[in-house]
Amino acid sequence: PKPDAGYDYNGPLKKFLPTNVEGIQLSEWFPQLAKQADKYALIRSMTHRNNGHETAAYLMQTAHVPGERLAYPSIGAVFALFKGPDYKGLIPPYVVLTRPQGRFSEEGFLGPRLKPFATGGDPNASRFEVEGVVARGITDERQKQRRELLERLDSMGKAMEASPQLAVAEETRKQAYELILGEGRQVFDLSREKPEVRDRYGRHTFGQDCLAARRMVEAGVPYIVINYPGGWDTHKDHFQTMTRQCPQLDQGLAALLLDLHERGLLESTIVWCCGEFGRGPKVDWQPPWNGGRNHYGNVFTALVAGGGFKGGQVVGASDAKAEEVKDRPVYPVDLLGSIYKLAGIDYTAKLPHPMGLEARVLPDPSEGVKSAGLLTEIM
Repeated sequence: PKPDAGYDYNGPLKKFLPTNVEGIQLSEWFPQLAKQADKYALIRSMTHRNNGHETAAYLMQTAHVPGERLAYPSIGAVFALFKGPDYKGLIPPYVVLTRPQGRFSEEGFLGPRLKPFATGGDPNASRFEVEGVVARGITDERQKQRRELLERLDSMGKAMEASPQLAVAEETRKQAYELILGEGRQVFDLSREKPEVRDRYGRHTFGQDCLAARRMVEAGVPYIVINYPGGWDTHKDHFQTMTRQCPQLDQGLAALLLDLHERGLLESTIVWCCGEFGRGPKVDWQPPWNGGRNHYGNVFTALVAGGGFKGGQVVGASDAKAEEVKDRPVYPVDLLGSIYKLAGIDYTAKLPHPMGLEARVLPDPSEGVKSAGLLTEIM
């Protein structure tokens, strides 16, 4: 927070909260996260100076320069590629709650096999209708009856039980039904949680997204993305939007960190939270913006926690009005490289390109990508 920056930068915000770590302050919008500051680190000096949604999202998710001849995969697809072979779950290894942002093709040249599975639906609804798993208007009992009817009608399958091709098809069908009716389906059934747990996360879509993510972590899903419903593109009426959305982010994320910690999962689970860029430090009060903030990639903040990242830390700093990096710039390649290293993924490894072209997880220093080094101070 920049309490001395003035009204043109802070708007109506005047209160800044101390946290449970001395010297770290947060905005008044984040009282629950203030109680959990010992569990995460704040990177106050993220930078890439790119203000386009698509290009900045690509940078933050791949660390490769937009516009190169290759369309690189996102960090989620890379996790699915390297962690997928050891993952035996029925839920796909790369999941998005609940809809992709659609800024770029997250699977890149790795192809549709590593495309994220978007759940769709709303986990805060009475029934979380997960795409392809929980069908609207069809109860689990009716699904079972449909399966039994299909088996009774499958005369070809009974007559050719020895066929290896049909055996493969039958095994695939069993796995699909296990996802729809078995343990895979149960992961998405938030009604199995105690009401007080659901209340702690917040009875709103983002809060229940976070709870669903925790359940997937328990199921071993390698990479899970939560896209905040509606996003943060506050060109207009910034403060009205933040007053509504920040308390939800605060409640859901703080509950997730605490829950993972209490269940002994935070040490083995990396959590990172940020946008493709920040918002402009100076408020645009002119109509039609009425107190809006525009895209700003010069300097912004990211939160990292768990999986080997030290909590209660701050990396870098911005200047007095949060317009430029003051100390210790952190570039996308530094952040993603640190995540890969803690996750045991070799960020210098080659990626399988369908045409055999040279491609690696992260760009090589010789390619001229800006870097200030891994986040060794919090690893």
